[in-house]
Amino acid sequence: MDARENIRIAIQSIKGNKLRTFLTALIIAIGLMALVGILTSIDAIKGSLNSTFSNMGANSFTIRNRGTGIRIGAGGVKPKVWPVITYREAVEFKKRFSMSTALVSVNTFASRGSTAKYEGKKTNPNISVLGADDAYLYTGGYKLASGRNFSKDEMELGINVIIIGQEVKNNLFPTENPLEKVITIGNDKFRIIGVFDKKGSSSGFGGDRLCVIPLFKARQINRSTNPTYTISVMLNNPSQMEYAIGESTALFRNIRKVEISKPDNFEITKSDSLAQTLFENLKFVQYAGIAIGFITLAGAAVALMNIMLVSVTERTREIGVRKAIGATPEIIRRQFLYEAIMICLIGGFCGIFMGILIGNILAITMGASFLIPWAWIFLGLTACIITGLLSGFIPASKAAKLDPVEALRYE
Repeated sequence: MDARENIRIAIQSIKGNKLRTFLTALIIAIGLMALVGILTSIDAIKGSLNSTFSNMGANSFTIRNRGTGIRIGAGGVKPKVWPVITYREAVEFKKRFSMSTALVSVNTFASRGSTAKYEGKKTNPNISVLGADDAYLYTGGYKLASGRNFSKDEMELGINVIIIGQEVKNNLFPTENPLEKVITIGNDKFRIIGVFDKKGSSSGFGGDRLCVIPLFKARQINRSTNPTYTISVMLNNPSQMEYAIGESTALFRNIRKVEISKPDNFEITKSDSLAQTLFENLKFVQYAGIAIGFITLAGAAVALMNIMLVSVTERTREIGVRKAIGATPEIIRRQFLYEAIMICLIGGFCGIFMGILIGNILAITMGASFLIPWAWIFLGLTACIITGLLSGFIPASKAAKLDPVEALRYE
C-alpha cells in the first residue's frame, strides 16, 4: 500500500468523523492563529520602525535632560531626570561645537495636546507644537511636501509662521492648498509656509501631528515656567559618530559646569539606539506570542491523540481485516500517522491564514505596512507536522501492534 492509498484512507476517516475533526482542527487553528498573528504584526511593526528611523539616519544623536523611558519589564524603574537644559546652554553648545561638518539644531515643545483650527474645521486635541530652528528639518528626518523652511528673519524675529504635518493638513485643508492660510492654535494665529511630507505614526510618536514654529516664537508662547531644550546633532560622516559624542559630552559637561568626579547630568542618545531599544522590548511580546501558540498547540496535540486513540478502538475490526489481507504493521502505523498529520494541516492552514489576516490588520491599524511572513508560515507548517507526528505516534503504534485474530473478533 503506497502513500496515496494511505492518504485516501485518511481522508475517508476524516470525512466519517467530521465533528471531532473540526473541533481538533479548530484548536490547532487557534494556536497557530495566535502564533502567526502576533509574530506577523511584530514583524510588520519592526519594518515600519526601521523605515521611520532610517529617515533620521545612523549619523545623528540628541542631547536631553532625561532618559528615553522606553522599558518593558523593568520592575517599574522610572527614567532618570536631570536639571532642564536651558535655552542659554543649548545655544552656547550650538555656537561652541567645533565640528564644521556637523549640523546642530535646538528645539523645545511649545505645547502638547493642542487643537488647530481653520474657519469651521478643527483637529483633535492631539497636536504637538514644537519650536525649532531651521536645521530641525534635517536633524529630525523630515521632508517638505510643499512650501519652504524658515527664513533667517523669521527665526530671529519670531514671526508667526508654521510648518504643519500631513494629518493637520488633511483635517483642515482636505481639498485646498494650505500654503499662506492662517490657522489658530490656542490663542495664537500662524501663517502656513510649509507642509511636511508624510512621516507616519507607527512608532507611536505621531510625526504627522507635529507642527513646527520658530524657536524664538516658541519661547514667547511657552507657558512652562522652566522649559527644557533638546539638542540634535547630525554628522555628514557616520564614522565620526563616537568622536562627535565624546566631544559633545566634554563640551556640554563644561557648559553645565559638571565636576570631574560627578557623572553626566544629561543623556546622549543615538537615533538608531532608540530603534534598537524598541526592538529589544518587542522581543518580550514575540516570546509571549510563541509561548501562547505552542501552549495551545500542546493542548491540541493531547486532544488529537485522544481522538486518534478512540479512532483506533472504533476501527479495530477494520485493522484486523487489513492485516489479514496482508497489511504490515508499518503500513497500519503510517495510515494513522498520515491521518493525524492531515488533521493538523487542515487546522494549520486555516490558522495561518487567519493569523496573517489578523496580524496585518493590527499592523496596518498601527501604521505599518502589509506583510507576508514566509518564515512564520514555514514555522507554522513545521509545527503542524510535528504536532501530528507526536500526537499520532502512540495511537498508530497501538494500531500497528494489534493481533489480527483478536482484532477480527472485536465487537
